[in-house]
Amino acid sequence: MLQRKRIWISLLVFILLIVGTGTYIVVQQDYSMVEQHIEIQTPQGKLTGTLSLPENESGKLGLVLFIHGDGPIDSTHSDGYKPLWELLASIGYASLSLDKRGIGGSEGNWLNQSIDDRVVEAEQAIAWAKEQPMIDGSKIGVWGASQAGWVIPKLAGKENLAFSILVSPAINWLRQGEYNTRSQMAKDGFSATEIQAQVDYDNKINDVLKRHGSYEEYIRLARQGEEQMIKDRWNFVSKNFTVDATEDLHNFKTPVLLLLGEDDVNVDIKDTERAYRQEVKPSYLLHKKIFQNTEHSMLPTSIAGSEWRIGLRFLFAPRSITTAGYMDEIEQFLTKLAL
Repeated sequence: MLQRKRIWISLLVFILLIVGTGTYIVVQQDYSMVEQHIEIQTPQGKLTGTLSLPENESGKLGLVLFIHGDGPIDSTHSDGYKPLWELLASIGYASLSLDKRGIGGSEGNWLNQSIDDRVVEAEQAIAWAKEQPMIDGSKIGVWGASQAGWVIPKLAGKENLAFSILVSPAINWLRQGEYNTRSQMAKDGFSATEIQAQVDYDNKINDVLKRHGSYEEYIRLARQGEEQMIKDRWNFVSKNFTVDATEDLHNFKTPVLLLLGEDDVNVDIKDTERAYRQEVKPSYLLHKKIFQNTEHSMLPTSIAGSEWRIGLRFLFAPRSITTAGYMDEIEQFLTKLAL
């Protein structure tokens, strides 16, 4: 009888733990904001996305347009944007983010887009936002990560942005590619000889791109046993590999927040910081923060690269998945603008 009682107690404790854990996770994933599915009709096809709004907000709102980095990204970035959207909502900002073309309900194929195409898409999103009665058209700014660093400076020359927030942007496509190869291989323990051999191979591929070579020529040159670009990816790279943000940085006429991670192996933050410091004028427009122990996606280096660590952090503490101080820096930047 005593043994059976102990089993039932153990089972009850186990059930309570499971229920308690599940409840905790549900609470953590419940964000204080209102999300609306939106559709924008464009000459290039329908765009779908998400508009996030503060709860119980009656006045006009500023808006942050989110511009994605590379890859097939949906409007929420697999819910990864939501902690920041919640923060923005708490200080009176709506957030607008689109599914990339071919993702979610957006029509088309994001791999068919040039950087200039992405600028046009951002203009279309801003035009739509200005038509919304709850949005203050004079307070529309942008947040963008990585590849958005080539989109936003161009956009700043076409739209009167209230502000720009750039996370880990690169300056030059080809320089960034070589830096990424060298830094990632060094991190993975390859020798200097092996790294140089890979760079030499990459440069041969770049030579094909520079002379507008075909996909078939690339395939003939590609090494066997190595992951190869699909044709759509080759076309995407062909359209964009010449981009360089240097001259476009002159387009910024309103405050710019530049956020960089000290341990970024994708982007040479010294190159990026130097270009922004030299080209964004007057200098008081630029606000910069470099986070220690932080990688390209603003994740702490301690969890970056580990899917299970990232997954656990996002399940149990999504609001602290990014590096300490990252969201605080954005909040302080936008709060000061409102003063």
